Amino acid sequence: MLGHRHLCQQPGGRDALVDHLRGHGGSCNRLAARAGVFAADVAQHEELGRHAVQLLAVFLMRALYAPFQLNHERLIVTDVRSAELTKYAANAMLATRISFMNELANLAEKLGADIEMVRQGIGSDPRIGYDFLYPGCGYGGSCFPKDVKALIKTAADKAGMDLKVLGAVEQANDAQKHVLTHKIKRHFGADLTGKHFALWGLAFKPNTDDMRDAPSRALLGDLFAAGATVTAYDPVAMQVAKRIFGDEPRLRYSSKAMDALDGADALVIVTEWKEFRSADLETINQNLKTPLVFDCRNLYDPKFVRGICGASRAHVSRGGRPLWPLA
Repeated sequence: MLGHRHLCQQPGGRDALVDHLRGHGGSCNRLAARAGVFAADVAQHEELGRHAVQLLAVFLMRALYAPFQLNHERLIVTDVRSAELTKYAANAMLATRISFMNELANLAEKLGADIEMVRQGIGSDPRIGYDFLYPGCGYGGSCFPKDVKALIKTAADKAGMDLKVLGAVEQANDAQKHVLTHKIKRHFGADLTGKHFALWGLAFKPNTDDMRDAPSRALLGDLFAAGATVTAYDPVAMQVAKRIFGDEPRLRYSSKAMDALDGADALVIVTEWKEFRSADLETINQNLKTPLVFDCRNLYDPKFVRGICGASRAHVSRGGRPLWPLA
């Protein structure tokens, strides 16, 4: 053990350890060697030899991650199938939370409730927590959509099972990506010919240029189909968008967020980049043709926005006054 720990601490040692690990099994099964005669049992039994190789792999993994486990043990050893299912299940669980919150947000809007208050209320329960409870316009990226589909297909192909909950998660997410379109059309009408929109955020989440299954792609497709034009801004994803949309004549790009507002009938916020949270609301109000913001990420409190610049607000689901008296 000390030898492997020493190897990890040498220049390039961790890479050498990883290379060594690649030549061994990556899972750990229960080892049933007799105490004191381990080497003899390994030599006599091929099956036990495979277990020993797997045990060595686990030993090397523990040595590799030792610097990150000083506080407590965080390495969980499982069989291969359990590890694979755990990986898919974790992402599917997070996707489920997102889709549930999006549907709850849509309900809150119909009932006149404030989804932000609901989020804080249920998140305060330690059994639930606050992570992945933010409503928006659907999940995207390379992990959640792929892993949800893979788990549904694996269940159907390998076990003959229909995972109804995950099927509903996927359907809810697909529908959520078009919620903003419905809100925009409810305000401007179904035909958006001659309307121009500023769009903030192209990546599926902040701090990445990944646009795989991004909600912005569904929204742009809907707006183009309805006859609208768009000027988009994203801190890092615009080059990716140019590769995706090519020479789309209805789509322009702005190098600055505020410049994208010029001549726009409304601002649509799709990705919750930090710079959007602290945007100058008075400048937004002045640059838009009409003071209308479709805030898919609930970045701004509607009362504050109205107080600062009198702009109309269309949160994804903040809602308004309750439909029934509370007192």
